[in-house]
Amino acid sequence: MQTLLSRIRLRNLLMLTAAGIVNAVGVTMFLAPVQLYDSGVSGTSMLLGQLTPPTLSLSLFLLLINIPLFLYGLRRQGTLFTAYAIYAVAVYALGAWLITDVLPIDVTFASPFAERDLLLCALFGGAISGIGSGLAIRFGGAMDGIEVLAVIFARRLGLTVGTFVMIYNVALYVVCGCVLHSWILPLYSIVAYMAAQKTVDFIVDGLDAAKAAMIVTSNPEGVSAALMEAFGSGATRIDAMGTYSGEAKTIVYFVVNRFQTARLRTLVHDADPRAYVTITDVADVFRFNQDV
Repeated sequence: MQTLLSRIRLRNLLMLTAAGIVNAVGVTMFLAPVQLYDSGVSGTSMLLGQLTPPTLSLSLFLLLINIPLFLYGLRRQGTLFTAYAIYAVAVYALGAWLITDVLPIDVTFASPFAERDLLLCALFGGAISGIGSGLAIRFGGAMDGIEVLAVIFARRLGLTVGTFVMIYNVALYVVCGCVLHSWILPLYSIVAYMAAQKTVDFIVDGLDAAKAAMIVTSNPEGVSAALMEAFGSGATRIDAMGTYSGEAKTIVYFVVNRFQTARLRTLVHDADPRAYVTITDVADVFRFNQDV
């Protein structure tokens, strides 16, 4: 226990607290009032909260479903992730309870901000809850136990994690449509889900998502020098061999931000017109201090 406590960071807890509160605002002030549904366990809890007596609320189902799922994935995901995830969900549940049952905010039939405009509620509710989920992921936790199940079972079922989560959510929205005897609200819920996913990607990857260039060249000195002079950062060179030509080649690995890719292509072409270049997305870039 002492080892786990020593690994917990105050900054992470503060950001996970913010994540839970933001998620609660998005769900309870935009989605739930007009019967739109979040994805995963959150959406499942919203549906169960509507179908059961008032004493069994959204907040209660969030805890009852999520915590066992996180504990089930403890061995695979690790104790620190599990602790952070349970904390984030607990804050989310507490925030949802405060908004719906304690604070003087009327969320019984319409959004306090978008009233009953389903498109606005779906877009803003999805985006705001996506911010909360993205912050939870970025700072070491999670807001939904379904993703833990996906990590554990997707490969056994021959699926990717994303496909597993998508199948679950599609099934959830189909059940919602059958329960409501209407497909309008589930379809708008899919809009909310897409808005949330795009926002999660933005929060996790960041505004300055980097690009990694793999440059196969016969002029590594010229290419490296041009890139380092233009962008002020180092390059990594890897010896290689062209299997078709049998000639010795060098791979220059270089990372830039997305606004610098056009200039990189020009510089590489000027230094070696026959260079072969691939550019891929990089979610995060770390430079560790060797003294730490």
